[in-house]
Amino acid sequence: MDVSPREAEVLELVGDHLSNAEIAARLFISVRTVESHVSALLRKLDVPDRRALAGRAAASRHAAGAAHAAPVLPAPLTSFVGRAGERAELTAMITKYRQVTAVGPGGVGKTRLALTVAADASAAFADGAWFVDLVLVTDPGMVADAVAAALGLGEQPGRGMDGSVAAALADRHALLVLDNCEQVRDGVALFLERLLPACPRVAVLATSRARLMVPFERAYEVPPLSLSDDAVALFKERATAIGWPLDPPLHDHIRSICERLDGMALAIELAAARYPTLGLDGLTAALAQPLRTLTGGSRADDRHRSVRAALDWSHTLLEPADRELLRRVSVFVAPFTASAAAEVAGADAVVVADGLARLAEQSLLAVRASPGGTEYRALETIRQYGTERLTEAGELAGARTRHLRWCLARAAGLAAAGADWRPRFDAVADDLRAALAWAADEPDHRAAAHDLARHLAELAFTRNLVGESQQRYEQAAALAADPAAAAAMLRHAAAVAGCRMHGDDAYRLHRAAADAAAPSGDAARAAADLATAATTVYRFSGTFVRTPSPGETLALIAEARGPDGADPAARAAVALAEAASVADAFGADQDPHADVVAETLARAERAVDLAHGTGDPPAESAALDALAAVQSWVGDAFAAAATARRRVTLLASAPTTPAVTHELVQALGEAAQTGIGVGDLPGARRWARRLADHPSLAEVGHRATSWLLVADALAGDAAGVLTGAVRFLDAWRRSGSPVWPDLEPAVAAVAMVHGLRADRDARHEWDAVLDHFGTSPNRVHGHGAVFDAMRLLHHGRASEALERTAAEPGEVWRWVTWTWLHWYVALRAEATVLAGGPDARARLDGARELTAGNPVASAIVERAGALLDGDPERLLATAVAFDAAGCPYQSARTLVLAGGEHAARGTAALAALGLA
Repeated sequence: MDVSPREAEVLELVGDHLSNAEIAARLFISVRTVESHVSALLRKLDVPDRRALAGRAAASRHAAGAAHAAPVLPAPLTSFVGRAGERAELTAMITKYRQVTAVGPGGVGKTRLALTVAADASAAFADGAWFVDLVLVTDPGMVADAVAAALGLGEQPGRGMDGSVAAALADRHALLVLDNCEQVRDGVALFLERLLPACPRVAVLATSRARLMVPFERAYEVPPLSLSDDAVALFKERATAIGWPLDPPLHDHIRSICERLDGMALAIELAAARYPTLGLDGLTAALAQPLRTLTGGSRADDRHRSVRAALDWSHTLLEPADRELLRRVSVFVAPFTASAAAEVAGADAVVVADGLARLAEQSLLAVRASPGGTEYRALETIRQYGTERLTEAGELAGARTRHLRWCLARAAGLAAAGADWRPRFDAVADDLRAALAWAADEPDHRAAAHDLARHLAELAFTRNLVGESQQRYEQAAALAADPAAAAAMLRHAAAVAGCRMHGDDAYRLHRAAADAAAPSGDAARAAADLATAATTVYRFSGTFVRTPSPGETLALIAEARGPDGADPAARAAVALAEAASVADAFGADQDPHADVVAETLARAERAVDLAHGTGDPPAESAALDALAAVQSWVGDAFAAAATARRRVTLLASAPTTPAVTHELVQALGEAAQTGIGVGDLPGARRWARRLADHPSLAEVGHRATSWLLVADALAGDAAGVLTGAVRFLDAWRRSGSPVWPDLEPAVAAVAMVHGLRADRDARHEWDAVLDHFGTSPNRVHGHGAVFDAMRLLHHGRASEALERTAAEPGEVWRWVTWTWLHWYVALRAEATVLAGGPDARARLDGARELTAGNPVASAIVERAGALLDGDPERLLATAVAFDAAGCPYQSARTLVLAGGEHAARGTAALAALGLA
């Protein structure tokens, strides 16, 4: 089947290892549309999962750009043989029950059966079947991350990965295939207990060597292959595939071999791979040797014994050097290259390459071509067998130590990043995690484990795996050799928690950093950590589940004042906490006295000065945020906008760290919002675009695009609004339809644009979204009044616009309307003039004073004045002013208001904007 041009674009971005949300943002389509394209690509290109799809994309790209490229990978699965009855039974079960586990020993064929059944049943699920291979997962807490990676999902700030996956699948009718669950069985069980209640139309087919032991589980025991039919057919098919077809008269001889192997699929495939060198007689003789006695647990099962037997005789027939190589490369959990194998095996690269080729010939390693070179991988059963042999040979510690060194080198190299850093990280991430899991429990490798945890935390943050990044920073803190290093890691972890919008974690980790810093003798740093914990409560209270009480927070500030008051960082942190405390109280005061205003501003400015002296951009940004808040509360919109711009400039040149990222995301939103407030639409749109494109907000498109939608709507960019609205609405619904105050203006802006376009159905849809937010003061007197007035004036309903803006500006809290004050008074003045209000001239005079310095709002006022005075020359001059201010909508509307020949030009300009 042909791949469509849009599917080709999606495939290209999957090859870049972007999540579905990132692809949607790049292509200006919904996440659900991306999911449909990915599902179609999996089917059309005959690959089992997203990892294979990314490999296919990378191989295709490499082939297009190289004269002698590696071939595009075929589907990784060989043909499926037999099992008609099992396929029918298991297919019936997964269409009837929510969670089915295909249970059986390693090598019985669970994965192959599950994949085939999923393909058979996928048509019954509207959103298809999705395959997740958990074989690379070594940490039970990373199950949700593996599922998210397979589905192309990322973590949504404010939720963990479990919650993000559940939110993305909440309205999906899909089959999720979780393969190789046994090594993380507890993690899978916990994940499913959270997922299935939240996703009523999702079914799960798991494969495991043991039941998951969850109440809703239905187990299906996968039997061996039928000896009379399927087992023999499998042997013949595999032997024929390698160029050694078998004659029908040999059926009974093959059957006896398969019987000796108890019909175990893996054992039969290994035997078939040996057929060209041993023949049937040789295979029979090898299998007639006494089997190694196995004891203990499920390994005493006959079927386990048959797989072990097949592996034993395959292993025995290897040359000693190849046996050594097989067991040493078993420490790799992900595909590896010959050069990587040489480093970990501690052997010559040429010798290792030859040995890997021989192991692949014997089906003990799978081999595939990739743009980075030939890669090898052992099936999990064979890898476990190799690890056992490694232990028996007394080489486990040595091999894992070399693997740890290799992982540290890879992690350090990745830290330098590069154009292909995502694929390079994804290729080694599972090995980094496995090496860390081993080293963390080895006292002799504690320092290396700390370094690897730190590297992994940094890389995971860059990869936007923020939940894992926080976890690894905390792990690095626990592995640190001294309290000061532990405190540094905890501060990074706190910053990541802030990016995740987990205020409780950020608060806890700042306090933990203080506890770690104190024993190191750094009382000043501990004081700064305590003060920062208190500041977090004031600045990000909306991200807390349990907000600390005012008494608890003030007690932290008091404790932070105690130690070395001469330390610049401590003084700056305490000053900021005090300023934030005062500003918090000030912001709740509708009518503060002049001396309170002066004191609050002075405290915020002192905090900025002290923070600037530390040379720490995040600390200075936090202080500037406090200052901007006070400036906005006192109604000084221009000062607040200047402070917000100063924050963005400061952070733009700072090295990218979790703390800088946390501050920058907030600063960009503040700069866009304050820019709108003072009529700087070009600047507001520039900062809002940077916010929309910020990688940390890829999974929360509604938050990313909110201010861009507002700025585009005010400028009159209908195309931009309609495109951005798709991403906003899709992400908002996937996130559970949150009613954060910062989202409300965006919803109102989109509804207004649909109103300008006279698209009633679309406007009603967005009005219904707006109703989720309730009737807030901002909706009544702030953005709601502004957007309603713009829509009404656009359609010539000046009297209704005047009624909508009846409230005097002074009657409304300035902290509610400060962004919208200039727009409100300007539109109110225009409505008064166009409606023939008797106090039009007085309102114009007042509006001129209030909007002075705002290029758009002052031009609206001047246009109204020109209309009142009947001055066409002055009126047309405002069109030029609007164009200069980056507001083509108001420029076009000016021409319409001018009438005559100008009106036709204005109507054409509105049509070009998509607003006619």
